Amino acid sequence: MEEAGPSSAGNFDEQRREQPAEEASGKQSDASEAGEYDADDKDGFTPGPLLSLKEQIDKDKDDESLRRWKEKLLGCLESDLSEQMEPEVKFHSIGIISDESGEINTPLPVNENQSRRVLFTLREGSRYQLRLTFTVMHNIVSGLTYSNKVWRGGLLVDRTQGMLGTFAPQREPYVETLEEETTPSGVLSRGIYLAKLKFEDDDKRCYMELEYSFEIKRSS
Repeated sequence: MEEAGPSSAGNFDEQRREQPAEEASGKQSDASEAGEYDADDKDGFTPGPLLSLKEQIDKDKDDESLRRWKEKLLGCLESDLSEQMEPEVKFHSIGIISDESGEINTPLPVNENQSRRVLFTLREGSRYQLRLTFTVMHNIVSGLTYSNKVWRGGLLVDRTQGMLGTFAPQREPYVETLEEETTPSGVLSRGIYLAKLKFEDDDKRCYMELEYSFEIKRSS
């Protein structure tokens, strides 16, 4: 996590973290997720042509066992395949998890009026995590990353970014929990914060930008 602006009791700890890519059903890690390429390598890298899932499976249509294996790996049935090239990520909810209040979920998308309200309240010095529920459709999403910026009184006080991983299309939603954070403590930390959460893939496609507010209150 990185911190911008003067250091004070109201600011978050200065650090930057990345979540490692996970290998699970419906996910595949790649070299870019593991941080294997630096900025110079990426600048000289030209990605191959984007193929629809139907094209990827049809390449092996003469090999029935391989074709079925691909369908199972991609988490979809033949009837769901389409010619659409671009992947689609639909976010269903954002949750806040804390020891004090358990889990509070907000359906997405959040309308403009609601985004200006306080979505959740935390105690100073408490630990919490954000949890996202989303669905991937049409094609594989490679290297899905998130960034979360927090402002207080117009000053950027916190910036976090991390890697979620690579996700194949499937009917069931994915549920991903972001890394644990700790709210600042002290009289200067109390008040309303504005934040912006953004999700992009390796090709810099933006799937969601969410502006929200939260409040930090005095510990009881």
